[in-house]
Amino acid sequence: MVTKEPVGQLVRRWREHRRRSQLDVAVAANLSTRHLSYIETGRATPSRNMIERLCDELEVPLRERNAWYLAAGFAPVYPERSLADLGAARAAVDAVLTGHEPYPALAVDARWELLTANRAATAFLADLPPALCTPAVNVLRATLHPDGLSRRIRNLAQWRGHVLRRIRRQFARTATEGLAELLAEIESYPVPAGHGDDEPVNDLAVPLLLATDFGDLSLLYTTTVFGSPRDVTLDEIAIETFFPADPATAELLRTLAARAG
Repeated sequence: MVTKEPVGQLVRRWREHRRRSQLDVAVAANLSTRHLSYIETGRATPSRNMIERLCDELEVPLRERNAWYLAAGFAPVYPERSLADLGAARAAVDAVLTGHEPYPALAVDARWELLTANRAATAFLADLPPALCTPAVNVLRATLHPDGLSRRIRNLAQWRGHVLRRIRRQFARTATEGLAELLAEIESYPVPAGHGDDEPVNDLAVPLLLATDFGDLSLLYTTTVFGSPRDVTLDEIAIETFFPADPATAELLRTLAARAG
């Protein structure tokens, strides 16, 4: 990771991103307002301990914390391994995905690129056009692009609105690079008429209503993240698990799994 921004600019940018005053952050991180001002203006360089305190207070993701350390002249603290090298954490991801069969489940990174999926989820992505699979499958693009799964989503307007709100909240929390561009791209996708509206069709949560060749599915989802990560990759992994919202969906998913093998 290479950053051209001085560490003080990174501190200020994240403080303003969190909409917090210098006084508020200084008091919470146990330093003087003057010292924080000196850091932000480049008149003082924060120590490793000070960087960690400020990052904790501003809830800075691990990838960005490494950028802070580099900008301050220190080596990055947090490793970034591939998914295959995460050891017990990778085994935990696989256990969740496999154990969730016959219901769909998949793991994505902070930019919503597909890392791995169970057989049920893979089946829904099998007929994507090549353009949506290169160089990697972006789950949001594959879901909402006019040539993707959106053709099968019965409540497309409602689901699209929910997804857009979710991405905005994620960007506000993480400021992940590339997420704003992905949001703008998805916002530009047209919503065909006759694909539902913004009225809820389930009194528990917004479902994903998906048409298949064997019948319609109504799915609810949960998101799982790792607690107390110390690796950049692990910090950015989210496991999306889908559950049937009604008995008919549960039965159809079991039938589809049996047909597949």
